[in-house]
Amino acid sequence: MRYWFPYPLLSLALLMLWLLINQSVSPGQIILGSMLGIAFAWVMVNLQPDKTRMKNYGRIAVLAGHVALDVVRSNLAVMGVILRAGRRPVNSGFVAIDISLRDENALALLACILTATPGTAWLEFDRQTGVLLLHVLDLENGAAWSDLIKKRYEAPLKEIFE
Repeated sequence: MRYWFPYPLLSLALLMLWLLINQSVSPGQIILGSMLGIAFAWVMVNLQPDKTRMKNYGRIAVLAGHVALDVVRSNLAVMGVILRAGRRPVNSGFVAIDISLRDENALALLACILTATPGTAWLEFDRQTGVLLLHVLDLENGAAWSDLIKKRYEAPLKEIFE
């Protein structure tokens, strides 16, 4: 059975997503969603993702709370930048941050967090040097951004994944 369904939870999640997107639970949509879910699970087999063991489950809730709070704060900050655009120019810029994370799943989660937070965008990560290049919409202090990311996101991700 494992041969036909290499990632059953992924296939099921993709089926549910397909049904939500199409807003239909008709037999045709269920069959099509099931076929797509199984096909994409087979694509994952060919990609051979690394297996990661999470170590500190308690930090997940703390990290999720920090992310939710920062998303709300960033939305308000971006709204402020938009509303005051005529009075004060936007000071956007780039920040280079030394990241010591090496787990691919932790790096992917950090990329999702930073990109999902309004006003920031993950641009590049150099694996050899461990430097992350981040774009910030309203950059006041690059060192403060570096400290924020290292303490608020990188440290909990290290505890969870490494």
